[in-house]
Formats: sequence, C-alpha cells, structure tokens
Amino acid sequence: MINILSSILPTETATPSHVQGACGSPFSGRVKAGRSAQARWGSPRGSPGSPAGGHLGKGQRRQLLDVIGVRDGRAPAVQVASGAVGGVGQGGRHRWGEWLRGVMGEAAVAAGPCPLREDSFTRFSSQSNVYGLAGGAGGRGELLAATLKGKVLGFRYQDLRQKIRPVAKELQFNYIPVDAEIVSIDTFNKSPPKRGLVVGITFIKDSGDKGSPFLNIYCDYEPGSEYNLDSIARKCGLGGRKEGDDGRGHLSGPLCPSVCAPLTESCLNLELQFTPFQLCHAEVQVGNQLETVFLLSGNDPAIHLYKENEGLHQFEEQPVENLFPELTNLTSSVLWLDVHNLPGTSRRLSALGCQSGYVRVAHVDQRSQEVLQTWTILQDGPISRVIVFSLSAPEETKDRPPQQEEYSVLVASMLEPAVVYRDLLSRGLEDQLLLPGSDQFDSVLCGLVTDIDLDGRPEVLVATYGQELLCYKYFGPESGLPEAERGFRLLWQRGFSSPLLAMAHVDLTGDGLQELAVVSLKGVHILQHSLVQASELVLTRLRHQVEQRRHQSQRPGDRAGPGPAETSAS
Repeated sequence: MINILSSILPTETATPSHVQGACGSPFSGRVKAGRSAQARWGSPRGSPGSPAGGHLGKGQRRQLLDVIGVRDGRAPAVQVASGAVGGVGQGGRHRWGEWLRGVMGEAAVAAGPCPLREDSFTRFSSQSNVYGLAGGAGGRGELLAATLKGKVLGFRYQDLRQKIRPVAKELQFNYIPVDAEIVSIDTFNKSPPKRGLVVGITFIKDSGDKGSPFLNIYCDYEPGSEYNLDSIARKCGLGGRKEGDDGRGHLSGPLCPSVCAPLTESCLNLELQFTPFQLCHAEVQVGNQLETVFLLSGNDPAIHLYKENEGLHQFEEQPVENLFPELTNLTSSVLWLDVHNLPGTSRRLSALGCQSGYVRVAHVDQRSQEVLQTWTILQDGPISRVIVFSLSAPEETKDRPPQQEEYSVLVASMLEPAVVYRDLLSRGLEDQLLLPGSDQFDSVLCGLVTDIDLDGRPEVLVATYGQELLCYKYFGPESGLPEAERGFRLLWQRGFSSPLLAMAHVDLTGDGLQELAVVSLKGVHILQHSLVQASELVLTRLRHQVEQRRHQSQRPGDRAGPGPAETSAS
C-alpha cells in the first residue's frame, strides 16, 4: 500500500496532515514536506509563547485559522490527487474516492440514495469554519452563519407572493471591526421564566503584527424586542461616535476604553486573554431554577463560563468550577464540548474532545456539584466532535425510569474513523462501535445526531473534508440480525462540491419538518424532505393509529357489545 501511495502522490508535495491520516499512518513518513498533526495543530497545551493580553502573532493566528477552518477555498486532498486522477471536477473527485475505496476496501456500502433534496444554496463572500454556524434557538427560527471576514448572515423562510421562499440577509452586528475575523458564534433562548434571545460572537481584531481576541454578547431587554435579531444586533452601541466609528458600528480603533466593559446594559464586549475556539451554551441548575450560560474553550487551555447578572442586566465571567467542576484540570485545548442534561433527573453527561486526542466524559450530579463518574481515552489526532445522545426512540423511554436509559457518545477524530461508545453509564468507554467507511473521505470535521428518516430513532451524520455527507443507523438486537452483523450501517451518502464544515437540523419553514443546513467552504446548503414522501408517511401513520384504536375498541370486555355503527361496518 505504501508503494501504491508513493507512486501516485508526488513526494515533494506539501501534504496536509489530515490527508496523511485519511490514507493511513504508514504513508505519513513518505512525504518529505508533510506536516505532522502536532505541527499542524500545535503543542498539546495550545499555542506556546502567546503574549500576555491575548495578542496573537502572525504564526499563532495562522495556527488558529488552521484549527478552525482552511484558508484557501480548495481542498488540499483534491489538489494532491488532481495530478493523477484528472482534475478537481465532480468526475475527478469521485474517481479519487473510488481509488481510495479500492485501496482501503469496501468498508461501507450505502443502502440507498439520500432522501433529502437541496432547496437552496447561499454563497459566502468569504469562507466560514467549523464554529461558524448557530442553529435556530430552540430548534427553530433563524439560522446564523458567520464568515471569517466579519460578516454574519441570517437564513430564514418567509411568505413572499403566497409562496414560502428562502431569504438570506447580512445582519449588522454593531462593534465588530471591519478587519475582524470571526472565530465562533452561538445563540440561545433564555431559560424560563426569563425571556429573550442571546447571541455570542468571538472574533480576532487585526492590529498589524498582532491580533486581539474579543467576545461580544448581545441581547435586548426592551419588551417586544427580546427576540428581534435586527434590534439585538444594533443594541451594542456606545451612545455616541468613538474613535474610528464609521456610524454603522464598525470600528477601526479601540473597541472600548477598558479590557472588560459593557457597551450598554444589553451588550458585553470582553477582550480575551486567550485564543478562543468553540462557543457553546448549556442549561444548568442554579438553586431551584434553570439558567442558560455560555461556555467558551480557549488555548489557555481552559473552559470559560459567562453567566447573566440579573441585577446589572449583562453577562459576566464566573469561575467554571462553580457550576461545572468536571471542566477543570485540562492539559490540552478543548476543540469540542457537549453538555447533555439527563431528562427527569438532576444529572448530566459532559463530553469534551481535545487537540491532543484526549477525550473525557463525566457524569455529574448538578444539585451536589459532585462528579459521580469520569471516563477518559486518548486517541490519535485532534478530536473534531463529541456528541452525547440516546439511541432509543422516545416512545420506548417514556415509561422507563431515567436510571435505565442508555446513553452513547459519538467521537470523531481528524485522523481516525468516527466511533460511538454505547451505554456510557454502565460500560463507560469500553463498548466501541465503528462507523464503517467514515475515514474514507478525508477528515471528519463535524457530526450531528438527529432523526433524519422520521422513524423516531436518531441517525448519526458525519460530514468530511472530502466533501461527503454520511448517514449511519444503528441496528441492534430488535433488528433480528445476527450478532456479528449488528452495529452501525451506512444508510446513504451525498456528495458536495466543497469540504463540509458544520451542520444544523432546524425547522426554518415552520411546517413541523426540520431542514438540514450544511455549511461548506463555499456557502450554506439547505436540504429538505420530499413533501410527497412526508405526506405519504403521515397518511400511513394515521391509518396505523386508526387501526390500533379500532382493534382496541373491539377487544373482548372493553365494552358490553359493539354499537350499531360498528356492527354495520363489520
């Protein structure tokens, strides 16, 4: 296999580390100019020598951009292959995929075609990254996508000329400098009884030979405007023109006079002392009420917590160990964090994946702030995604005690196949199931666990730098398959024209069917279910429910006897 790879790939080509991982570890030593994963992602402890105050040198900024996205608009894997396979077009890309499958074996064969069709595509003016998509808060509403050049686009569907049409517009978030590069974005609805939408954006402000990282948090406390994105975006104002202000909220000079200052009671602008990575949110129990907070990972390496101060009407940083004791004592930068509250309990599962390949899953009691269990593993290569989920259908768990629920975790690595560890609470990280073929299309950059085929059970979606979206389904004992054939199977795959970076499953149209938003290097693809197939599925399930009720009403002993209508119908 090494000889085959050496004959096809130019030995003097600077091959990215994730291409090396996709083709197998033996090949990494055959390319003279290839960078190792350590060189590409930096040392396990983040960016060494980062100056105080959060300022980044040119090399450190490039390392950050290498981590969160690819600067050029063309896939390195395709560039390397183009000399031997015949170009970057669709045909060349598929021949490259066929060659890879021939070398690595047919580990996975899709059972059928993708059931989703592309409804719309919106092109970016500049590329995004793996942290650049914020799904509609609460699973519906407007979708936010950020690009590296400081622009934030809002996606939604609206009624135009008696038809539902996709609309994309740029949102003018105040006080994001024109020369800023957005790193990450997130949004959430406040936990009841509070009301309002909150948006967080991290960015790097270019200051010549150094970069300064910032976090802006936007919300609106005015009644009637709590969920208005345009109003929320404009709320971050200084009340007057400041140095470099162009009147549209774009600064070319200092953003605010102090390191940490609220620009208004509705916005916080914080200069960070570290390089930001993923910005996410989690709902946590504080006393007798629920509170939603921001969690931001950095290259310190640490997780930083930002919580709303109700008295001051603004967000402020608080020690993460006060609410999340499981997120301390880190030795490598966290690239992805997922916090999953267990329904019907006061417990949660927190999973994190690091730049060094370190994975930690913790079982925590929120009331006592006690870490009940912790499981760790070390994989080869940076961890691009971790997701905690349940494989059971909702109707299977409604009568089951919460303690008997089985939870799994998806772990996607940049250099290895994606895997799922089943039954965390009983087996920890011992029961590993492979997602077959997930390493055949370059690095897995993002994942999603959601019900795509509308059968009530979740599927696992992984998206790759090799421009492929893969959908897997778990077949357990209830499937009737022999034990050797159980596990995850590839249901379908769909090709795109550029590398895939992020995904979200949200109801953009408000019809009850969720759309799949896929962010690629070039833009946002909105995929929808076929309305014909969806309507047929609804009719089939309605007929099934009618039959069930009819059989239940005809059971002996349910009633003294059938009514006249039932007698004539029979």
